[in-house]
Amino acid sequence: MSENMMRTISMSEALNEAMHEEMERDDRVFAIGEDIARNGGLFGVTKGLLPRFGAARVIDSPISEAAISGAGVGAALVGSRPVVELQHFDFVTLAMDQLVNHAAKWRYMSGGAVTVPLVVRGPIANGVGLAAQHSQSLESWFVHTPGLVVIMPSTPYDAKGLLKAAIRDDNPTLMLEKRLLYTRTGEVPTGDYVVPIGVADVKREGDDVTVVAISGGVPLALQVARKLEPEGIDVEVIDPRTLKPLDLDTIVTSIAKTGRLVVVSEGARAGGYASEVVARVIDAAWGSLRTAPIRVTAADTPIPYAGPLEREVLPQVHDVMTAVRNVMEKGRTQHVAV
Repeated sequence: MSENMMRTISMSEALNEAMHEEMERDDRVFAIGEDIARNGGLFGVTKGLLPRFGAARVIDSPISEAAISGAGVGAALVGSRPVVELQHFDFVTLAMDQLVNHAAKWRYMSGGAVTVPLVVRGPIANGVGLAAQHSQSLESWFVHTPGLVVIMPSTPYDAKGLLKAAIRDDNPTLMLEKRLLYTRTGEVPTGDYVVPIGVADVKREGDDVTVVAISGGVPLALQVARKLEPEGIDVEVIDPRTLKPLDLDTIVTSIAKTGRLVVVSEGARAGGYASEVVARVIDAAWGSLRTAPIRVTAADTPIPYAGPLEREVLPQVHDVMTAVRNVMEKGRTQHVAV
């Protein structure tokens, strides 16, 4: 294959390629997590790493998220570039001290004398019936923590490029991956590339409504845009890709054009990331808004086990469609003045 050839692969395959390429490029990179070596990870992201790079760089850990993350922090402090995999991102709760009090703080507390080039990645498994303890979208906890980078990709291209960028970055990075997107396919180049951290992507251009969609919200928003096109509603879909640092400029530029904002996030509503986006837009682009922004989020309830109840709790296509229609209708008769 030529260096610039595009081919269609899944997100899990794209992440796997990123791991292979970065471990080949830099022998300081290693992977650690539960069942990632012999079994290739619960979702195949680390498949094939053990025979290629050996047990010293692909480490099956005990079932202890605190120990895994603590080992990652320590290794990063002494010059390695660890990639920690959590089988389910809910279990990050067991590693909060290592990530919030250590990984996030050491660069600041040392006056920049040390860096923490650590990547912690793992799946958000909502939408697949795994119930309250395996289905949470906890990104807002870490956006609230100074010193951490937070990434949530929605496509194979972005997932591979952002993981490569995170591994090369000197800041501790959390990469939250929606499990249902692992099988989602898309075009990915064969050659080496990175997606810059802190740069949003306009997934679809439009003139009437800006929809800022995060992770699993992106395919929902794109589906809504197609469904509303016959109604004469032109939806612009923006994927932040990096939640922290947030590319606010791209969002504000879109708001200046459309005057309307809907934010789609699968995190819980209270204190969620959708609220952060709305607040930042109001701070920066109040005079451009024709009507109040609308958040489409998960409900403030634990994720149910039963499929019909889970679908009630999580954002669906009809929820986003209703929100877009509402901002269109209100935006025809109102204007939020400075």
